[in-house]
Amino acid sequence: MKKGFTLAEVLITLGIIGVIAALTLPGLLAEYSKLVVETKLKKFYTQINQAVALSEAQYGSREYWYANSNQVDTDADGNPVPGSSTAEKWFMKYIGNNMTVVRVNYDDNARPTFFFKDGTALKMLTGSVISEQDGGMRDWVFYTSYPDKCLAIYGTEVNARGKCAWPFYYQPEESENWGPYHKSKRGFEPYSYGWSGTLNQAQSYCRGTRPEYCTLLIQLNGWKIPDDYPWKVHY
Repeated sequence: MKKGFTLAEVLITLGIIGVIAALTLPGLLAEYSKLVVETKLKKFYTQINQAVALSEAQYGSREYWYANSNQVDTDADGNPVPGSSTAEKWFMKYIGNNMTVVRVNYDDNARPTFFFKDGTALKMLTGSVISEQDGGMRDWVFYTSYPDKCLAIYGTEVNARGKCAWPFYYQPEESENWGPYHKSKRGFEPYSYGWSGTLNQAQSYCRGTRPEYCTLLIQLNGWKIPDDYPWKVHY
């Protein structure tokens, strides 16, 4: 009676296991990445709009304390002075005090990025705001990993949209340009400028030349990445 395996049999078995792992592991990792991104997107959306609601209870309607400009002091070398950004002060007073912000960085245009404890980040996108120049606080991008990790893969925020960088928009004031979707919500919402309100258009934009609509597409799918999603996501 045979009581064991020969070396050849063991090697063949290990080889088969290796082939199976090579075939299945990438798919498993991709599914895990999708799950993490879905979880982080939904968590961020819930937390930041809860923060807005909490500040609204304390300071009144968000329309009255919303600010749409940013100014930053600079040092003798023209570099932004940390903590001087009016956008940073606004965010930390009305939003960040109800979220876990661990640090704040400025880019070359002195636009702040807020880093959260869970390894995500939120960056203000709009405007050049050095010294006396104003820049809006409407457009934001949420990173499901810290920006350096995301941008190391895709190079720029534009290239990373719908993959590890997720555009949002915040303007609680009434605006005819944004249609009924933003008029009814008016919190931090997925970017949807020019959206007709149809799922087909959101899908077409996300798959085409406007991946900033991918955040909206995922929201419309219950914060689940669709099975036919066109991009590989990262966290």
